[in-house]
Amino acid sequence: MLNHIRIRNFAIIDHLDLEFKDGLTALTGETGAGKSILLGALGLLLGDRADSDSVRSGSSKAEISAEFDISKLDHVANWLKEKELDSDQDCLIRRRLSSDGRSRAFINGSPVPLQDMRELGEMLVDIHGQHEHQSLMKPQMQRQLLDDYANNKKPLIALKNIFEQWKKTRSEFEQLKNAADDRNDRIDLLRYQVQELDNLALAENEVNLLQEEHQRLANADRLLDVSQKALQAIYDAEDASIYTQLSSFASDIESASEVDHNLAPANDMLNEAMVQIEETASLLRDYLDRLESDPARFDEVETRLGLIHDLSRKHQIDAQQLNEVHQQLTQELDNLDHADENLASLEKKSNELEQQYLKQAKKLSIARSKAATALNKKISEAMQTLGMSGGTFEIKVQENSSGKYGIHGLDDIEFTVSANAGQACKSLAKVASGGELARISLAIQMITAQQGRIPTLIFDEVDSGVGGGIAEIVGRHLRALGESRQVFCVTHLPQVASQAHHHMQVQKLSENNETITQINSLTEQQRIEEISRMLGGVEITQQTRAHAEEMLMRSQQ
Repeated sequence: MLNHIRIRNFAIIDHLDLEFKDGLTALTGETGAGKSILLGALGLLLGDRADSDSVRSGSSKAEISAEFDISKLDHVANWLKEKELDSDQDCLIRRRLSSDGRSRAFINGSPVPLQDMRELGEMLVDIHGQHEHQSLMKPQMQRQLLDDYANNKKPLIALKNIFEQWKKTRSEFEQLKNAADDRNDRIDLLRYQVQELDNLALAENEVNLLQEEHQRLANADRLLDVSQKALQAIYDAEDASIYTQLSSFASDIESASEVDHNLAPANDMLNEAMVQIEETASLLRDYLDRLESDPARFDEVETRLGLIHDLSRKHQIDAQQLNEVHQQLTQELDNLDHADENLASLEKKSNELEQQYLKQAKKLSIARSKAATALNKKISEAMQTLGMSGGTFEIKVQENSSGKYGIHGLDDIEFTVSANAGQACKSLAKVASGGELARISLAIQMITAQQGRIPTLIFDEVDSGVGGGIAEIVGRHLRALGESRQVFCVTHLPQVASQAHHHMQVQKLSENNETITQINSLTEQQRIEEISRMLGGVEITQQTRAHAEEMLMRSQQ
């Protein structure tokens, strides 16, 4: 839902801050007052292209921002998260225009490409009328609306899963089939490579163990010398060893501690040191018993490491990766050796998935046709009440001519309409009259309101070419739609404006030799005055005001 819009230095708008509520909001004002400017500003936030004429004369830049409540729009929140544009707060969209024609777009404070702004805008606002944001013109939106009405969410998920499995299986089949010509050469190479690795018989973690052993054998003489000297100095050197000296000191300290008990801790520590030295000596003896200079083993380890590194260089990998490559090559060789069996298996699986897909797509098509029949009737009936007597709405559900499979099935879905009796239905995109198009959109939205994904709807020129009782019906429909969606309607008709939950007036004023546009939220009394003005007449009489007040009272019944 659109909560707030802020406009600075745009066209003839100096500054404007508007707060919006849910329900139906009417936008009224004299012709040329600037209602289209507000829609233009909103259009820029939805990704319209900008030009330097949009910047208010005398200003270097214009800025438009809007805040949307997306707390109930999980698909929007997910989109923002995928784009790393999510925020803990409401969604903020901002557009900055420079007088030199440059433009920048921001979502939740982060600069974004215009395409991202357009994608997000199409999930938040739908403008109905002679505007490019008319989502009902887009085939994918027509399909989505029909599927939502038919409650096809689960069948679509099932179809998508089958399609993706079929596509993956088919791709594997084609790859294996196309590789058949090169298979024999590849098998010969793989057999040679696998045989080399089989002969190497590299054990797990063998490379690290060999490298450690190689380093130890290469430095065996030095290690022997250092260990022997240390053992001699700390224990084996009879009277001169560290152990012997500590033992002497410990005996003296122990004797002295009988005189002064304060020496007892020092005596304990000397005894502990002697124990540590004894353990160290024992470890050094064990190490020296195991350590020996073995030139033959050294040559054996060095040769083994040489073979390993030769093969790793051949495969252009680290030595530690040889086992992994061995497994991969062995698996590939096995696959190629059994390619004919795998090819037949993949073809069978692909055919089975294709049949499942066609069956599911057929069920989906039947569900769509059934829902289309119901929608055709309801929307055509709604059109009769909106000044298009004899008009007909028809959703065409036909298998696509290309026969191409996809995640949405095999159907081409097109909304068609005839605005007048006796005329053939044509594509909704080819309806000439903006007013008729807006009213047809209104009829569609009325019937599918609960399935609608876009929370904010704007109807422009919805009252074009109608008046009297039909205008009141249009207003009632818009008000009913406003019970479940946020709806804005730009209107010149008091019958429509009186049905709104909220009312805003657009005014063009002259100030300091400049023309500016203002938009004000009207109080109940101000609404009576505005609707009285819309009812017409050079002079607004008490009778006119009474009529306006009566219209407002009737709208609330």
